[in-house]
Amino acid sequence: MAISYKDSGVDVEKGYESVKLMKEHVQSTYTEGVLGDIGSFGGFFQMPKKVKRPVLVAGTDGVGTKLKYAIIADRHDTIGIDAVAMCVNDIVCQGAKPLFFLDYFATGNLNPEKVATVVSGIANGCKQAGAALIGGETAEMPGFYPKGEYDLAGFAVGVVDRKKIINGSKIRKGDVLIGLKSSGIHSNGYSLVRKIFGENILVLNKYDEELDAKLINLLLTPTRIYVHSILELISKVKVQGIAHITGGGFIENIPRMFPKGIGCEIDLSSYEVPAIFKVMQQRASLSTEEMYNTFNMGIGMVVCVHEADVEKTLQQLQTTGETCYVIGKTIRGSGVKFR
Repeated sequence: MAISYKDSGVDVEKGYESVKLMKEHVQSTYTEGVLGDIGSFGGFFQMPKKVKRPVLVAGTDGVGTKLKYAIIADRHDTIGIDAVAMCVNDIVCQGAKPLFFLDYFATGNLNPEKVATVVSGIANGCKQAGAALIGGETAEMPGFYPKGEYDLAGFAVGVVDRKKIINGSKIRKGDVLIGLKSSGIHSNGYSLVRKIFGENILVLNKYDEELDAKLINLLLTPTRIYVHSILELISKVKVQGIAHITGGGFIENIPRMFPKGIGCEIDLSSYEVPAIFKVMQQRASLSTEEMYNTFNMGIGMVVCVHEADVEKTLQQLQTTGETCYVIGKTIRGSGVKFR
């Protein structure tokens, strides 16, 4: 007896339907550099002519176990924003303008409507970042993922003029660190988050008095995309370094922009830590150092500028809708110290 591909669990017709449903979302992200259309074996993008000495900057990342909450809640319209944010926020740290994005969606059995909903979020994120969604992969892998579950990752490429690369090499003692407010937990630390809050959707959907919100709404708040604000800032201010606060929190990420011999001191009283982090710290009995080594603690991006540029930096970030704080200074040494 013949065994078809469909008998093995792969339905190519659903694959075709998925592409059809997502096509409108994909095309809505197209910029002037896009050549061709969805469906080719590769995505085509023409380099901007106005960049004199173009350097490509690439980044790739996933959403992590935050996906569990999207699956549990059956809410898939914003998780794609997280996938884009985790990539574009990284490459803009080097001063690069995102050009295009590709996604990877894998599941046991395709649900075309669910795929299209996820891609609508990816398209939303791409438009926020000014990047084109020029391709991706939708993989149906029967028997590999539990029923209803999927994985999501992405890849972004940006461009920066070689002389405008931000690499932190000119950061010196006494420079000032400015933190940009996060939209919440963003997309890191969710393995610990799930240990603290669990995965019972009935509990997650209840109003939490400590947080003054339904917990699931806070846990699925998409990662803030800082691309527009950062690109506007670096066009007007000489930014010395930028750090995206992801996995590893302040302790791992802030020093990544420093040259050898430079560390920093963070003033913990410089801003109000959002309630979600305070509740997690209390319920898990975590030390302050553990919290700042795991979560963004309400700060999604940190920029480093010379002291003379602080006021101009704050004013510019506020004009693009950012809430920002002076959170510390650079010192001689290494690592991150708190006071």
